[in-house]
Amino acid sequence: MRRVVTGHDARGRSVFISDGRTPRVVRLDGLPEVDILDEVWGTDRAPRVPAEARDPTVGMTSFVPLPGGTRFRFFTTLPEAWVTAARGGGADMSAVMDELQAKMPGLAESMEVENPGMHTTPTIDYGVVISGRIYLELDDGREVLLEPGDTYVQNGTRHAWRNRGREPCVIAVVMIGAERG
Repeated sequence: MRRVVTGHDARGRSVFISDGRTPRVVRLDGLPEVDILDEVWGTDRAPRVPAEARDPTVGMTSFVPLPGGTRFRFFTTLPEAWVTAARGGGADMSAVMDELQAKMPGLAESMEVENPGMHTTPTIDYGVVISGRIYLELDDGREVLLEPGDTYVQNGTRHAWRNRGREPCVIAVVMIGAERG
């Protein structure tokens, strides 16, 4: 995925700082060959402008932003049938979860072992479905089907993403770190 970043030169004029592939892409070895995450940009605290010259995306240590921090990413949810087929083909799902934790620290810790897919993050998320279809499931099992162009606001609630379709679902999302009250 291409990413263009603007900034300021020494005289305070606007310039293009970078134009290239997103620097952080996650693919899990135990699942079908699909990039499941393209990290576009992130901040670990409330941002300031003009922004620092360094790329904060490269040094991020947690999938989940701290309060006031942000993440802008595209994530891909594989069809449940693909994951089932990977299991049937000998994929070690425990190893996949270990890899998930290593490559996206902070996410695996929010996942519920007893309820696969269910998780809660201390964030407010603004998302839009780019391609595919996906069900957003909440506590009581109620679901809403989201299709391309549909948007959602996730207010730190317990939820799961369920892709019952035949193709991966790509979602663009901005996550804003929040404090639990």
